[in-house]
Amino acid sequence: MTRLWDKGGALDERVLRYTAGEDPVLDQRLVPYDVRASIAHARMLCERQLLARADLDAIRSGLTALADEHARGLWRIELADEDGQTALERRLAERIGPAAGRIHLGRSRNDQVLAALRLYLRDAITELAAAAEQAAAALDALAARNAGTALPGYTHMQQAMPSTVELWAGGFAAELRDDAAGVRAVQRRLAKNPLGSAAGYGTPGLPIDREWTTRELGFASPHEPVTAVQLSRGKAEAQLLFELAILMQDVGRLAADVVLYSTSEFGFIELAEAFTTGSSIMPQKRNPDVFELIRAHSAAEHACLIEVLGIVAKLPSGYQRDLQLIKAPLFRGIDVAARTLAILPPAIAAISFRSERIELDPTIHAAEQAYALVLAEGIPFREAYRRVAQKLED
Repeated sequence: MTRLWDKGGALDERVLRYTAGEDPVLDQRLVPYDVRASIAHARMLCERQLLARADLDAIRSGLTALADEHARGLWRIELADEDGQTALERRLAERIGPAAGRIHLGRSRNDQVLAALRLYLRDAITELAAAAEQAAAALDALAARNAGTALPGYTHMQQAMPSTVELWAGGFAAELRDDAAGVRAVQRRLAKNPLGSAAGYGTPGLPIDREWTTRELGFASPHEPVTAVQLSRGKAEAQLLFELAILMQDVGRLAADVVLYSTSEFGFIELAEAFTTGSSIMPQKRNPDVFELIRAHSAAEHACLIEVLGIVAKLPSGYQRDLQLIKAPLFRGIDVAARTLAILPPAIAAISFRSERIELDPTIHAAEQAYALVLAEGIPFREAYRRVAQKLED
């Protein structure tokens, strides 16, 4: 097997397994994006008269067919390929011959990978933000189904102020929408076109057109200067994982409330049987496993963020192979969030509030009573506070 960087020497199989790592698996999701960016690059080369029209036609038709076949499961990236870039170029060469060797003019695997990754992340962000908003809509529906249902508001795990299901669900819905906005904000860092930066120092003497690929791929601008491209690696990825960690914390806190409120001690919530599991030993048990796992997955999201930050921290400038390892925690963090957000709307729909079990402590209106005294008598709040506290003690 000849890889993109091979010069004829044999590679120890153990080195291949170690350096390829998880790339043959991880790069599967990048294939359609790599194809899209590669076709744009080839078209730019043709526009600049660096690639013959016949070669462009062969490259475009070959890559399009390979992307379609990959989507249909007719081929997969193999360990021998090392990564998705080699897999595509090798198969393209088998299909169209020497013309395939012309596509790499003016690019490196560094900007090739980053272009595909940014295109993928743009789509992933759109889907994740929309999923967070769908979960918020499910909370809106829960609030509407339980309009007027009272609920204690807690501080320090003690009943503190009167609340409602609408306020409880509405608070989480508002934060999930805010989280969706935070996820979308990552697009700013993904809007810069890395193509043409090559290995990080441009393409001296080669008249490529970075503006052309920028327009073709929907980027806002070329990433300039070219030396900034490799310095940016890990920043958009970490920012996305940070926003997902915040989102998953909010989702985890929602899940923690649901688990607590569904206990026999509280009994505020009943979960549909289809969204609970049984015990292997206790016949009476129905367990809120879905919400317990939702609660736990915020820890996985934090771990992905810390891993990416740790990989990039204190690297010298330019490309380093360490950066390859960003993909695993990045994709894992995206997948954890996506799976959680997918299960959340039906899980929320499975929640039923049991108003007959919800009791508010009579003292829960103490702050309201103090406010009433201020309004009625014009006394300072601290005096009203003491008078209400004294009355409760009596």
